[in-house]
Order: sequence, then structure tokens, then C-alpha cells
Amino acid sequence: MSPAVVTLIVLAFVALLFVTEVIPLAITAIGGAIVLGIIGIIPMNMVFSGLSNSTVVLFAGMFVIGASMFHTGLAQRLGESVVRVAGKSENGLMLGTMVIAASISSVSSNTGTTAALMPVIVGICKVAEIPASRQLMPLAFGAGLGGIITLVGTPPNIIAAGALKAAGLEPFGFFEFAWIGIPLTIAGIAYMMFIGKYLLPKAHITGDLEIDEEAKQEATAGSTDPKKMWITALTLLAVVVVMALDLKQLPLEIAAVIGALVLVLTKCLTEKQAYTGIDWVTIFLFAGMMPIATAMETSGAGKLIADQVVSILGGSPSPLFVTAILFLLSGGLTQIMSNTACTALLAPIGISIAKGLGASPHAVLMAIAVASSCAFSTPVGTPPNTLVLGPGGYKFMDYVKAGTGLVLVCFIVSIIIIPMVWPFFPK
Repeated sequence: MSPAVVTLIVLAFVALLFVTEVIPLAITAIGGAIVLGIIGIIPMNMVFSGLSNSTVVLFAGMFVIGASMFHTGLAQRLGESVVRVAGKSENGLMLGTMVIAASISSVSSNTGTTAALMPVIVGICKVAEIPASRQLMPLAFGAGLGGIITLVGTPPNIIAAGALKAAGLEPFGFFEFAWIGIPLTIAGIAYMMFIGKYLLPKAHITGDLEIDEEAKQEATAGSTDPKKMWITALTLLAVVVVMALDLKQLPLEIAAVIGALVLVLTKCLTEKQAYTGIDWVTIFLFAGMMPIATAMETSGAGKLIADQVVSILGGSPSPLFVTAILFLLSGGLTQIMSNTACTALLAPIGISIAKGLGASPHAVLMAIAVASSCAFSTPVGTPPNTLVLGPGGYKFMDYVKAGTGLVLVCFIVSIIIIPMVWPFFPK
């Protein structure tokens, strides 16, 4: 068998294990890279090369900064302030909930954001006599939408940028995602307030609020020392500004690590809390998929898939049509598998297909990354959805009813905006 076919067989097994999660995601990714090294598709010294990738360092730094927002109580304080301003009417509370969830999750973990704000929202619902089921799903959806706004808002964004960089292309900038992330967030909030709310269950939930242990650790506030909250807020602001300026002498990963070090040195969070705040699954999953992506390029597997897809779609399909197909594929897979794994799996394929059409891969990669964050139709698509399942008293079909329409809205908005911002054939 040719190296391309062997690589595709390994990739098929990786995809199957990603979907079923028979073994942990990180082990699947690293295991795939090890197999490719052992059978000679990639050099052995490349198997763990992903761990030294600058994107992994960026991940780690931003995870620590995000953790500090929750350990110092900054995220909770922001949530309480916005909800207080928004009032206690159902529409006002939903608007405030989704806006603050999107804002916080744009620069930190959407899981931590949901876990931190959930007790605040449930408390307000009890006082206002509004069923918690009317507000907790919008909270989870708002956190998911907000992650699309910046490079560090959600792992798929960083993976898409990393895939472009690995392919020798210009990666996405820090705020470049905002061109699509902000319109999607606005459209998503409008959908939930005018359509989605009629699809939410009306049962009043009075049970105790339960948060799983992992989310609880991510959202637990420390002493809520105002000084530490201010240090965290200013550090986050400084890191975001430096990243937005895209200074050549201060790369993104260096800015993130400096910010993380400042927060540990000023005791905004302990060294142990910093380590705990890092999502190691994402780190190792990304590190494992980078060599696999390289193998797809060097073995010709990516080109083989691209040629087959182009042939099936008619020989010379419209790049917009291909982008729409990949959006739907990514959006479908992310409902049942990790959005990080979904993007890591499809990014190299998207680049190969775009190159096969002679089009810029940026629009295709953006569509894949955005779609993988649209995990709204199932309770297992993304951790925020799972977090609100019990406290909201939701059933599986509640997500299907309210979330599927939101995915459709995101698809329509994306297919309109993405080609305008990232042309397939730039001049």
C-alpha cells in the first residue's frame, strides 16, 4: 500500500475513536502520531514535535489566565453586575446572561464561564420567579458563541490558525475571528430572544444546583480579594491588547505566558491552581494531531482526499459550495464529538481541498472552525451544554428543538459573511 493509503487508514481509526471515545481523546491523537512514526510515514523525531509547537504554549498561558478569572471571583463579579443591570424580566435577563457569557468566554474557558455564572443565574431566577430552564440553555449557548470571537476564545480557533501556519500560510490574527464571531453572537442572541425562547421547556426547576467536580474546580472563586481581581483584569486586558497589536518582538505565546507568570507571582492563583487550570486533554490532542496533519501533507493523503471530493462534487465545484459542505460536515460531527478533535481532523483536509481548487484555504478553515463551535443540538456536544442539563431539567430533545435552529442561523450567517471577509480568490 502507498503511504497515502496507510495514512488514511490510520486517520480513519483516529476518527472512529474520536467519535466513540472508547479511549481518551488525547491518547487517541498521540497514539495516531506514534503509529505513523513506527510504520515510517513520518520521522520518529517528529512524533512528539507538536509538544514544542508555539501554539501549545499559547494554549497553556491562556488557560492559566482564564483560571485566574474564576479563582479570584472576577468572572462571577462581572456576571452579577450585568445581571443586576439587565433586570429580572425574562427577556432582559436572557439578553444580559448571553451578553456577559459571550464576553467572558471570548477570552477564557466557556466551560468555566458557564459553571461560574450558573449559580448567579439560578439565584436570580428564583428571586424573579422565572423557571431556570428558560435561562440556563441561553447561558450555555452564549458561552459557546462568545468563544468564536477571538483567537483564544475556543481551541478550534487556535487549531485552525495553527493548521494554516503549519501549511506555510498566513495564520488568522487575534481579533480576525471577530469579523464572524460578533455577527454570529448578535444573530444567536436575537434568535434565542425572538424564536428560541418559545422552544425552551417551561417547567420550573427547584432542585439543588449540581456542578460536576471538574467544572467546580474551574469556576471556584478564591478569597475574592478586590486587589487580586483588579490585577487579573488588568493582566488580561494587557495580554489582549498586546495580542491585538500583533507585535513581532512579542509573539502571542510569549504574551500569554508572561500574563500567566504575573498572575502566579502576584498570588492571584497558586502554582497548583495554574497547573489544574490547564486543559491537558486539549494540549495533548493538539500536539498529537499536528504530526498527523504533517503526514497527510507529506504522504499525499490530503491530496488524495481532495481529489476524490472534487471529483464527487463534479470536477470543478464552487469553493462556496465546498465550504458549505465542510461547514455542515463539521457542524454535524461536533454534535457528537469534541469540537477540538473535529477541527483537528478536518483542518488539514480543508486545506488540501482548497488548494486542489486553487482557492485560498482561509475561508474553508474559518468555516470548519466556526462550525465546530456550533455544538448546540445535543447535551453532549460541548461541556457547557452538559453542565446545564441537570440544573435546567432538560431532556435530549430540548437541545434538538432549541439548538438546531441556532445551528441553522449560524450556517446562514457564516456562508454570507465568511466569503466576504476571506475571499476565495484574493487579489
